[in-house]
Amino acid sequence: MLHALEIAGMVCPNNVFLAPMAGYTNYPFRKMCEGLGAGLSFTEMVSAKGLHYRNEDTNLLLYHGPENFLPPENDPTLPFPENGPTLPPPLEGGRGVGERPLAAQIFGADPDIMREACESEALAPFDLIDINMGCPMPKIVRNGEGSALMEDPAQAEKVISACVKSGKRISVKIRTGVSEEKKNAVEFAKMCEGAGACMITVHGRTRDKIYAGPPDFETIAAVKAAVGVPVIANGGIWNDRDMRKMFDRTGADGIMVARAALYRPVIFCELTEREAPPLLPLYLEQLAQTEQIYGERFAVVYMRKMAAFYLKGTPRATEAKRRFFAAQTTEEIATLAKELM
Repeated sequence: MLHALEIAGMVCPNNVFLAPMAGYTNYPFRKMCEGLGAGLSFTEMVSAKGLHYRNEDTNLLLYHGPENFLPPENDPTLPFPENGPTLPPPLEGGRGVGERPLAAQIFGADPDIMREACESEALAPFDLIDINMGCPMPKIVRNGEGSALMEDPAQAEKVISACVKSGKRISVKIRTGVSEEKKNAVEFAKMCEGAGACMITVHGRTRDKIYAGPPDFETIAAVKAAVGVPVIANGGIWNDRDMRKMFDRTGADGIMVARAALYRPVIFCELTEREAPPLLPLYLEQLAQTEQIYGERFAVVYMRKMAAFYLKGTPRATEAKRRFFAAQTTEEIATLAKELM
């Protein structure tokens, strides 16, 4: 079940991945999850048009280094734990924290612009480029992007083929279909493989379900049986029991964790059978890295949200959320974390 996974010559230390999540999977969060056991993590969804027009915010989504980035422990201005980070060691046989393959996710429907993005300097450091063909958000779908491409396989094939011509490893993330009446994941996956995709991730829900309801194990299993490239199963994985059920019911080559990681990033320790470190040093390290890379204002807004995720379900969650969202500086947030986590 848990094993190293090769994708077109790229070796991941294990087959438990962190999903791309818009607004959340920035560099510090990805590196934290990898340190906790994730075998591969993906950037937030990046617009190919944004790269084409050299949008500064788009490029910032692709920040990926320096490798093994840690804030200086002796800098008194940073809310960093005195004894440094408490991260478990790298997985045996893995490439180590900061040395795993790099994966980015992009979206778009114009084959030329998508190929240009894959060939861009911004994506040059990445070992794998994933094309989002599953996003259900209306503003994406209205532009013919994301899951809209599942309704236009011919255009989707042109996009994948163009990206493959860049010479990069190309994977595709899809859904089971756009609705129960229009499930076409098996045929679509075959097209993806034929166009040159080296991995396919299936979110086990239709577009109209967004993130609701149980995953469709049968369709994921059918995709796995229909193609020869690795298939990653996504959806409804909140604990070890869910992971085992997903593997047993689908035969997938790997699984991808999304929302569960936002609430409990140590889920990767559970899924990879490692000892989980305490939350506080993880949070303080994430806070410090986020501030150094993106600035204090971004760090305050982002880390307030992360605190609400991490503390959800605890006895003082409501009061803690109120206090965190009233904080205006990273120093205040660090002080609250030391009190409440």
